[in-house]
Amino acid sequence: MGKEMTYREVYEAALKFAGYLKKLGVEKGDRVAVLLPNSPQAVIGFYGILYTGGIAVMTNPLYTERELEYQLKDSGAKAILTVDFLYPTVAKVFEKTDLEHIIVTAISEYLPFPKNVIYPFLQKKQTGVTVRVEHGGHHHLLKNIMKEEIPEPLDTPFDIEEDLAILQYTGGTTGVPKGVMLTHLNLIANATMCDAWMYRAKKGEEVVLGMLPFFHVYGMTTVLILSVMQGFKMILIPRFDAESLLKTIEKQRPTLFPGAPTIYIGLLNHPKIKEYDLSSIEACISGSAPLPVEVQQKFEGVTGGKLVEGYGLSESSPVTHANFVWGKRVKGSIGVPWPDTDCEIRSLEDGRPLPPGEVGELAVKGPQVMKGYWNRPEETKEVLKDGWLFTGDLAYMDEEGYFYIVDRKKDIIIAGGYNIYPREVEEVLYEHPAVQEAVVAGVPHPYRGETVKAYIVLKDNMTVTEEELDRFARQYLAAYKVPRIYEFRDELPKTAVGKILRRSLVAEEKEKMENGGEKIG
Repeated sequence: MGKEMTYREVYEAALKFAGYLKKLGVEKGDRVAVLLPNSPQAVIGFYGILYTGGIAVMTNPLYTERELEYQLKDSGAKAILTVDFLYPTVAKVFEKTDLEHIIVTAISEYLPFPKNVIYPFLQKKQTGVTVRVEHGGHHHLLKNIMKEEIPEPLDTPFDIEEDLAILQYTGGTTGVPKGVMLTHLNLIANATMCDAWMYRAKKGEEVVLGMLPFFHVYGMTTVLILSVMQGFKMILIPRFDAESLLKTIEKQRPTLFPGAPTIYIGLLNHPKIKEYDLSSIEACISGSAPLPVEVQQKFEGVTGGKLVEGYGLSESSPVTHANFVWGKRVKGSIGVPWPDTDCEIRSLEDGRPLPPGEVGELAVKGPQVMKGYWNRPEETKEVLKDGWLFTGDLAYMDEEGYFYIVDRKKDIIIAGGYNIYPREVEEVLYEHPAVQEAVVAGVPHPYRGETVKAYIVLKDNMTVTEEELDRFARQYLAAYKVPRIYEFRDELPKTAVGKILRRSLVAEEKEKMENGGEKIG
């Protein structure tokens, strides 16, 4: 963004925010949502919430009104910090939730002169909309809060093993997003593991590229918390734009770059990538989706740094495995367990540990494993057993202790690094009056890894076009969840008891691709 802040300035701003939250009645254990892109305000808000003993509910700015309403209701958030251009969406759901207060900021508030003056005009030109934010009563402006005196540090007692720091919303095979309860210890442990993995990183000297969003725990631990722990400089990137990011790398000289395959692919596909100096990058850990070997080799070629694949999930804060940055890397492997992380391959039949080479369900145990799902004890019991987290992923371990993911037991679609839960998309499609049956699956995509395809059976004597379904879905789903491909069928493959065979549809798509059939753009 251009403006630099010291950790002292961030700390003082977070104290001001925490003090104001206390005035609003936020107590230990209360949930406060943060609906912001990566920005100084997101960092200030996150730590301000923690200082009060509150629980941060980090929320995706891409959410539609419907998705936001669900998350706010489920978490019971008492207040929300958001940005002016998202304020209208928050205002619409305010009365439908437990929200008592809306705190609003503007991106321009943390831009240097003259960007802070120019930005509002650019924003209006791009969107065609001028947002008028109410203030007073239940509506508050962050810029006014920042004018207040710095309060004394709050004397909030913490039990880091038991007290929650965040609710990380994810989804499951049922398609219902669940709040993953992560404690202060969970986050500290995973960031400490990351620090140990990056053992050549120099305290107070590294520069971390903050491209991963802080509304997901992957960005929170590997960028935000790690940087705060070690005094690294963070470069906050609010959204991905390949050319802008290449310019930032050349100018700001980041040394560490946690990311996802789509980010690295997006940069490699830029026609002018070789014109930029990317030699400052020393180490990158890639997560959220499988990392193609070709991408790894090409990115290391243009940067001279190391790019390794890791593995994790929201329920483990998130990282559990990675290949060595400076050491042996195994093609196709997610690497070895991180420090203090125990891993076993369990039999799908009886749950017993399996020997090397045999495929079963990956189970992990360690200080980064979640406390459970928010208000969902039964679903917690299904995945947490005697301290072991059953990941739902099928894997095996080789004789050297390297792990390999074979398939996902769950039907999650991972497109461009985003987790997409088929049932959530299907429920929206079922709401269309012309749809009788709908099933969604991930099909291979050359850039996104997978893309969303919907198979539709229409009601008798009803018609609908792909364009009409697309417009309908975009009303209720974030853009990355909307199906990119629709296929209309007379019937869908089913089991004897009537369950739709999603995997057979995926198998069909893979066969088409192998035979040079349907091209996906």
